[in-house]
Amino acid sequence: MLDQKRHERIIMQNQTPLAERMRPTSLENYIGQKHIVGEGAILRSAIESNLLPSIILWGPPGVGKTTLANIIAHQLKRPFYALSAINSGVKDIRDVIDKAKSNTLFSQNNPILFIDEIHRFSKSQQDSLLGAVEKGTITLIGATTENPSFEVISALLSRCQIYILKPLDKDDLLSMLDLAMKTDNILKKKNIHIVEYEALLRLSGGDGRKLLNVFELVINTIGGDKIEITNEKVTKIVQQNIATYDKAGENHYDIISAFIKSIRGSDPNAAVYWLARMIEGGEDPLFIARRLVILASEDIGNANPTALVIANNCFQAVNVIGFPESRIILSQAVTYLAASAKSNAAYMAINSAIETVKNSGDLPVPLHLRNAPTKLMKEIGYGKDYQYSHGYESNFSNQEYLPENISGTKFYEPGNNAREKEIREHLKKLWGEKYNY
Repeated sequence: MLDQKRHERIIMQNQTPLAERMRPTSLENYIGQKHIVGEGAILRSAIESNLLPSIILWGPPGVGKTTLANIIAHQLKRPFYALSAINSGVKDIRDVIDKAKSNTLFSQNNPILFIDEIHRFSKSQQDSLLGAVEKGTITLIGATTENPSFEVISALLSRCQIYILKPLDKDDLLSMLDLAMKTDNILKKKNIHIVEYEALLRLSGGDGRKLLNVFELVINTIGGDKIEITNEKVTKIVQQNIATYDKAGENHYDIISAFIKSIRGSDPNAAVYWLARMIEGGEDPLFIARRLVILASEDIGNANPTALVIANNCFQAVNVIGFPESRIILSQAVTYLAASAKSNAAYMAINSAIETVKNSGDLPVPLHLRNAPTKLMKEIGYGKDYQYSHGYESNFSNQEYLPENISGTKFYEPGNNAREKEIREHLKKLWGEKYNY
C-alpha cells in the first residue's frame, strides 16, 4: 500500500510542470525584483511589519506576480482567496467578500484576495471591490500585465499601492536554471550540461516561467540521464514544438510583438496579418487600439503628427463599436500607421531628458522663468527679465530656458524624414549653433 502511494506521488510529480515545481514559497528563495522585495526595500518592509496595504503588481508575464502574492499570504499567515478575472464575475467577488467577513469575526488578520489579470475586470466588477477594500475587510492584491492607470478605475487605484515588476535579467534567469538543476527532484538525478545559454535566454524574453517551460521541453525531448544542451538543439526542438511550450499563452505576447514591429518596419501587409491573428484569437480590441496610440508617438511622432490623431480616434471608435465591425476601423488605423513615415525622436527625447533629471537632480529653475504671484517674489527677482516671446519678431526671443548647469543640452534630435527636416531647419534658424541643429 505504501509503495503504491509512493508510486502515485512520483507520477504526480512527473506530471507537474517544472515551472510549478520550482515556484518559491518564501522571499529568501524568490528570484528577481530586488527593488521592491530585497533587503530594506519598501514592499518587503511592509510585509515584515505586517502593515501591507492593498496593492497592484504590474509587470510582464513570468516575473513572479502570482508567486509573490502567495508568498505574502503565507508569510503573513492570512487566509488567501484567488480569483481569475477571465472566469470570475461579481457574484464570485461577493462570495469571497462574504467569506472574508466571516473570517474577520474570528481573526484579526484580514484575508488577502488575489485577482489575476485584474485589468480584464469590468467597471462593475471593480466597483464591487471598493467597499471591502476601503473598510479593510480584505487586502487586495491585483496582478496585471497592463498599465493600471488605463485599466483600473480611479476609485480603486487610489486605494492601492502600485508596484512595478521588471523583466528578469540574465543573472536572474541563470540563477533560476542553476537552482532547478540542483534542487528539483527530477532534474538533480540527471547529468545536465548546458554548453550554451544564449538560445534559452533569448526564447525566455525575461519570462521565468517561459524559460523553465522551454528548458523542460528540451530536457524531455533529448531524454536520458546525460543531457548536453546547445543553442542549436534548443532552437531546433522549440521550433518543432512551439505549441507544447507555448500552452501557457506566451504566444499572445509574441504576436503583439510581431504586430508592433511590422508597423514600425512600415509593412502594412504583415501588420494586417498579425492583426487578423489577434482578432481570430479573441484578443480584446481595446488592447490592440491602445498599443496603436502608444506606437503613434513612439515610432512615428513628429514625422506625421496626424498618426496620433488617427490612433486616438481609432481607440475611441473601437470603444464605442466593438467587434466585429471594429476590425475595419483597426485595419484602417493599422495600415495608415504602417505606411506612415517613421521617427522615434520624441521617444528618445523624453528618455534622454529623464536620464538627465536622474543624474543631475532637481536643478533650480532660472529666476527669469519663475512664477511671481506675490510682491516679495517679484522683489527678490522672480520673473525679472523674462522676455515674452510674442513681443518679438517671429514670436521668438533668444533667452535661456534650461537650468544653467545643462544649458545647451540637446534632447530632441529631429528624425530623418521630410516633416522633421523642416523642423530641424526651423530650429537651426532660431537657435543658430546653440543646440547644433
